[in-house]
Amino acid sequence: MYKLFLTLRYLHKRRIAYFAIAAVMLCVAMVLIVLSVMGGWLEMVKRQARGLLGDIIVDNRAYAGFPLYQEFIDEISQWPEIVKATPVLYTYGLFHFRSTDQTGAVRVVGIRLQEVYEVNAFKSSLFYERHYPGTTTLAEQRQPVLGPDPDAEPLTLQDEQGHPVALLYRPKLPEPYQQALERFRQHHGGGNPASEEFERPLNELLAKAGLPPIPGWYEEADEPGLIGDPYPGLILGRDLVAKRHSDGRYERYYPKGEVVTLTLWATSARGQVDPIPIKRAFRYADDSRTGIYDIDSQHVYCDFELLQKLLQMDATQRVDENGNVIGVAPARCAQIQIRVAPGVDAKALTSRLRDKYLSYLDDPRFDLDLTDRRLISRIEALTWQESQAHIIAPVEKEKILVTILFGIISLVAVALILCILYMIVLQKTRDIGIIKAIGGSSGGVAGIFIIYGAAVGVTGAVLGTALGTLVVTYINEIQDFLVKLNPAWRVWDLSVYAFDRIPNEVNPVDALVVALCAVVAATAGSLAAAWRAGTMQPVEAIRYE
Repeated sequence: MYKLFLTLRYLHKRRIAYFAIAAVMLCVAMVLIVLSVMGGWLEMVKRQARGLLGDIIVDNRAYAGFPLYQEFIDEISQWPEIVKATPVLYTYGLFHFRSTDQTGAVRVVGIRLQEVYEVNAFKSSLFYERHYPGTTTLAEQRQPVLGPDPDAEPLTLQDEQGHPVALLYRPKLPEPYQQALERFRQHHGGGNPASEEFERPLNELLAKAGLPPIPGWYEEADEPGLIGDPYPGLILGRDLVAKRHSDGRYERYYPKGEVVTLTLWATSARGQVDPIPIKRAFRYADDSRTGIYDIDSQHVYCDFELLQKLLQMDATQRVDENGNVIGVAPARCAQIQIRVAPGVDAKALTSRLRDKYLSYLDDPRFDLDLTDRRLISRIEALTWQESQAHIIAPVEKEKILVTILFGIISLVAVALILCILYMIVLQKTRDIGIIKAIGGSSGGVAGIFIIYGAAVGVTGAVLGTALGTLVVTYINEIQDFLVKLNPAWRVWDLSVYAFDRIPNEVNPVDALVVALCAVVAATAGSLAAAWRAGTMQPVEAIRYE
């Protein structure tokens, strides 16, 4: 009983211990904030990477791709574990905007758009599809242009004094864009959600007139309509067509429907690249923001069948040296993305999928040559985590490294507790001698200071957890306040980071582990002082001056 009494008395009277509590509190808060932000960042990276893929990816890591993909998809689609599967093509090329002569290298992805919507979260990354639902397509299309609504009366704009200054014609888009926009406005209460783009002059005028904005950028004409020759649609990574500023808003370079030319090179089943380039014009149909800069600044997406034909990866006749037809070379794709049913163990399903594909090597239904057999023999089935390990693993290591570094820095609290308790032991030498003289054991005396250290750790851990949780929860508001004081204090610059907000959720397990480590460390820091107190001789302690 005397141990608890003296521990509480020392905590109350010896105010120097408050510095130890404060040190533990700040260290716990610091580690918890870093762990929460880095952990949240890691989860965001995983979520963004997952959004581009299926649960399982079938691939042979060959530029030439692999055959029999459709036969494989048709068969596994009958399995109850499989929800949807879709083929994907990957190649490299050059893009060129006619209006600005902007040219760059890109990775071209061929997809079946509607199937991809069912396999992963690609649809949620599209800007125009979100604001004009149902209008994004990779089929041939013309450029939509904005014009005055002939059936609506113009509005009179007034200055601050109420004097008329200009007439504003109500803008209208051609169908199906106008109806899609109306559906979007009804869903969002007639307005625009938090803007992710710089307001164009037209939207500023609409705001003055009390009208909702028109998301995106459309060319303006004398009347709404569709102009230009029809070209296939092309979805571009957001960072190819817009610049992101520090506040997260995008400044677009091109209007919807702008003509883009892709230059590609066909690839044979043996991996040989045709030196003669293939050029094809497309129209900018939408832009995708996945949140991963390497993807948003380098990827463009077109129709799977069209890209397959351009790359000469569709089914073709085999001919011998004399020009005689001897068979048909099957069409090829570069990857198959698969979505599995809820509750299915994707990892356990990968080996079954791979065995199924390899069984085609001995299937008499298919006429495969040596090249086809070689491509199929390299097939692998991976979970999305395994396929994206090159993105996720570095972030996980960064989280571990930063946590270790801040943990080492936090050892200063242990040293501080040791010094403070040791000083208390020296100051309370007579008290220790009296306790031993009236029957207190060495272990009991040592226990006082061990409990004291644990109490410092518990108090500091509780306060630190509360402080860290509070800071993490309101970390974005704290940054916004600092930016208002001085824009140079912006820590989370959205022109650099892909995510719109700093992660602000605390994992309860992480908080508990950090708090327990703090208590253990504080208790360990008291051991030296406890040992010193326990080894004191009663007579020498009482005589201490």
